Amino acid sequence: MNRPIIAPSILSADFSNMGKAIDDITASGAEWVHMDIMDGGFVPPITFGAKMAADLRVRTKLPFDVHLMTQTPQNLLNDFAAAGADYISFHTESVSRPLHVIRKIKQLGKKAGISIIPATPVSAISNILPFVDLVLVMTVNPGYGGQSCITECFTKVENLTRQRLERGINFLISVDGGINETTAKQAAAAGADVLVTGSAFFNAADKTAIVQKLRG
Repeated sequence: MNRPIIAPSILSADFSNMGKAIDDITASGAEWVHMDIMDGGFVPPITFGAKMAADLRVRTKLPFDVHLMTQTPQNLLNDFAAAGADYISFHTESVSRPLHVIRKIKQLGKKAGISIIPATPVSAISNILPFVDLVLVMTVNPGYGGQSCITECFTKVENLTRQRLERGINFLISVDGGINETTAKQAAAAGADVLVTGSAFFNAADKTAIVQKLRG
């Protein structure tokens, strides 16, 4: 089992001091910065837009993993690509032509990801798996930080791991929601490559130590 990538989500950071949040992630040894973009439509809350990503881009060289929880993700691609996103993921539930959105992300020179909520089966995205760079499995219902992990969703990670091997295709598997020391081990055992963590990271007094613990 490979060492998972740790991607702290700044949704759980202090929004009045986002620069420090980025500095803390960089200093901790985590590999990615995860950004949850919410529009008040696909999910009730509103978080932040591309300007925040652009302003934070100068604080770190770590990859920006942008997760669009929005009704019309295709309308945001240009702005987040210009802001310095490295990965841009969107929800299959929010679009009628996911492959069109994937192609647009790649045309912008970015890695394309597809995300599914807990109620959506892997079968809903099986046909587009050869075209994506990342699959983001939500292990909570999207919209709010601090929720408990729905561990039954790890069967989706196992399914994706199996399909990746059997079909000879290559994509990263990410899990997002309620990831802590305990659930991180379960996610990694199921085959997850990327562990998105929010409260567990930002509530930790020693952020380097929690990153090491999450890696297992």
